[in-house]
Amino acid sequence: MASPHDGGSALQALYWRSEILQVMVWLRGEGFGEEVGIATLQQFLGVDADTGLERLEAMVADGFVERGGEGLYRLSELGRQEGAAEFAASFEDLQRPTHGECGPDCPHCFPPEGQESECTDTCPAYDLAMERSAAG
Repeated sequence: MASPHDGGSALQALYWRSEILQVMVWLRGEGFGEEVGIATLQQFLGVDADTGLERLEAMVADGFVERGGEGLYRLSELGRQEGAAEFAASFEDLQRPTHGECGPDCPHCFPPEGQESECTDTCPAYDLAMERSAAG
């Protein structure tokens, strides 16, 4: 693990932990297995074998990953929770509707009371949003 005085290495360790956790969560969720080896990380992340092994062993020490079968690793409970949160955060912007895909519960067109709508006349919900705004 990086020393507290080595900010670049600490940042790099956080980056790789996040990337590895997300790949492992994705593989698990898609039914490709509970355990991951170095070759899989090389394929999905482009990380060399030595770096991948070093990162995985650090994640074992930190409790995010457990050793599995020979040369394989699996997510610990902590790793599953953290990985799922990292994965969801990475794709959050891609999962919400945009103008034209929204309905009456759209937070952009129909924000909480006292906030202006971001809705424009190109949005199909524009007229409804303006009616609600005028009635409020």
